[in-house]
Amino acid sequence: MSGDVRRLDEWDAPRLRGLADEFDTPLYVLDPDRVRKNCDRLLGAFPASDVHYAVKANTTRTVLETVREAGLGAECASAGEVRRALDAGFPASEVRYTAVNPPGRDLDAVVEWADEHPELTVTVDSRDTLERIADRGYEGRLCVRVNPGVGAGHHAKVTTGDAPQFGVPYDRAPGLCEAARDVGDLVGLHAHAGSGIMGEDLSAHEELVRRMSALAGEVGEDGSLEFVAVGGGFGVPYRPEEPPLDLDSVAETTREAFDCDARLAVEPGRYVVADAGVLLTRVTATTETPETTVVGADAGMTDLIRPALYGAYHHIDCLAPDAADREATTCLVAGPVCETADILGEGRSLPEPRRGDLLAVGNAGAYGYEMASQYNSRPRPAVVTVDGGTVARRETLADLTRLEPNYHT
Repeated sequence: MSGDVRRLDEWDAPRLRGLADEFDTPLYVLDPDRVRKNCDRLLGAFPASDVHYAVKANTTRTVLETVREAGLGAECASAGEVRRALDAGFPASEVRYTAVNPPGRDLDAVVEWADEHPELTVTVDSRDTLERIADRGYEGRLCVRVNPGVGAGHHAKVTTGDAPQFGVPYDRAPGLCEAARDVGDLVGLHAHAGSGIMGEDLSAHEELVRRMSALAGEVGEDGSLEFVAVGGGFGVPYRPEEPPLDLDSVAETTREAFDCDARLAVEPGRYVVADAGVLLTRVTATTETPETTVVGADAGMTDLIRPALYGAYHHIDCLAPDAADREATTCLVAGPVCETADILGEGRSLPEPRRGDLLAVGNAGAYGYEMASQYNSRPRPAVVTVDGGTVARRETLADLTRLEPNYHT
């Protein structure tokens, strides 16, 4: 059904324990079959629309190939993502480059690749960006990113539709579209309300779709626009008690608000991969304090930064075989980084924690490994599939220093 979601307790605990034993922790586990099912659900909800995966949610080759095989296109926010999408086999006609204030080296690369793959679409977010690609000799397919003045999302830091740095202001969009036609072939419009949109945000999303439809009618009267992309940002329930997104309702609302001759395009990212991944971590120490029981873990903000960056909630389960027999304890789960923000979860009820316990952190398939860092000179974790296939090997200390020519081991 359209509201389907995979909860953390639905993962195979014995299999996760076996993977942790084999590959060590911290460890990301990815289920490509779940990615495929999420893609199928999106295609079913938007049968007459373009569905492009927002690559930034998870760029691993395994995910990209799974998404491509499922029939989605690729929406890319950087030159690196464009390269990954092309290398993963996406046809250039299904690849869109939608950057924000793109660096010169990114434009150099994308224009070069567009010469080889003229079906690729480049999105411009300002008159300056348009002039910069024109100066590079680009004459290909263009899309204009518009700031519709309507934003939504799970956190202020990912609400893009009304933030001034994302796209040309709505009232100036017709002028930029006219200028774009002097440079290349204007084929589309793009806007994005934000990320993690759930039911309470649908009114903002609906208004964005209406505004973009009206704009498309104004600048595409001759029927030259192929598509109008209204972003993705479809949310998933991170807390166990939260209901899943009613995707069919979202699709119906979007279609009803969309009234123009161009094709509707959506660009989901999180919805495709979030519940297809978990992060496994071992308890390294427990400390009783007057306030709570502190559970030290070998994963932290360098492995999963969303709790530190956004205050995001990720459900945490204990996978110890005897967990059900232990008394519940209120815990703060903290990582190994010397930062107050390095907390995976606080106020969590867990079976009485013990050193060596395996914990699973849910909904980690989106913006988990993708945003992992090497802060504190901590190598990034490995990523494997539920069947034990290697998606990304664990970094080593040598990997951390290989770019430093004067480093001596």
